[in-house]
Amino acid sequence: QVQLVESGGGLVQTGASLRLSCAASGPTSSIYRMAWFRQAPGKEREFVAGLNWSRGSPFYADSVKGRCTVSRDRVTNTVLLQIDSLKPEDTAVYSCAASEAGAGAFDYWGQGTQVTVSS
Repeated sequence: QVQLVESGGGLVQTGASLRLSCAASGPTSSIYRMAWFRQAPGKEREFVAGLNWSRGSPFYADSVKGRCTVSRDRVTNTVLLQIDSLKPEDTAVYSCAASEAGAGAFDYWGQGTQVTVSS
């Protein structure tokens, strides 16, 4: 099975930037899409950004468009999420996920990394 491990979270001030990393291991050749989701306390998990693993073509949630950049390094099997101009409402646990070709849902999830933005 594909295994995902996130890193890069932390406590930052409003306006700062963070770069989150998600390292994939296992049968990564089966990965079709990878994405970042986040879940704030008391709220449902929401999609943030993702990309097609082979083409690298990104897609973003409207709530973060213009502030986020998602990219991938196929040599290290890593997906990066750069978030700029962080706001307190960006505080959440950020998790990466992967899906295989033909799968409608994301089957593989990391444990998540906490991002806290202080005002």
